[in-house]
Amino acid sequence: MVALFREPPEIDLPAKPDLRDELLPANRDLARRRFVKGLVGLAATPLLPAPALAFASTGSERQLSFTHTHTGEKLSVVYRNGDSYASDALGQINHHLRDHRSGEKFSMDKRLLDLLFELANVTGSRTPFQVISGYRSPNTNAMLRKKGSGVAKRSLHMQGKAIDVRLADVPTSQLRRAAIDLQAGGVGYYPKSDFVHLDTGRFRTW
Repeated sequence: MVALFREPPEIDLPAKPDLRDELLPANRDLARRRFVKGLVGLAATPLLPAPALAFASTGSERQLSFTHTHTGEKLSVVYRNGDSYASDALGQINHHLRDHRSGEKFSMDKRLLDLLFELANVTGSRTPFQVISGYRSPNTNAMLRKKGSGVAKRSLHMQGKAIDVRLADVPTSQLRRAAIDLQAGGVGYYPKSDFVHLDTGRFRTW
């Protein structure tokens, strides 16, 4: 049975409570500065002690690890070194995050990968991201929409700009809060299914 989850559209999103009101301004500013620095490859002061940082390695390497909940496949790669992205590693990530129903692949947004890396760091995770959904082809998206009303017509999953994940060693509520704190894109919270939707669209929460 295919589980459907309500994913608001990227455009014309209904008004919802803005969870930024729950965050202290100083914390929001700090998180935004750290994330921007990370995106341009600059050194950022970690929010957690160095031993607690997940996926950290020597120099300016950035590593991500995934476990796909549908295919059972595992992947751990250094996808970026300084300002340079590793094309082979990106290809492996694109394959891992393919539409698991159709097998279609798409180039995942590099900003989404940097967001995942930052979240692993700020939460102190030492486990792979468990992937519920990565890329979703238009045909798959249309099929899921026919089965229910919880799939957005213009889902960012179809553009390689969204992913649904959880972390085994970080409560989903904490992952959600960290993502909201970064304000790097959309953050959807599904506590019953225990995952967080992340995308690189405009900042919004649901």
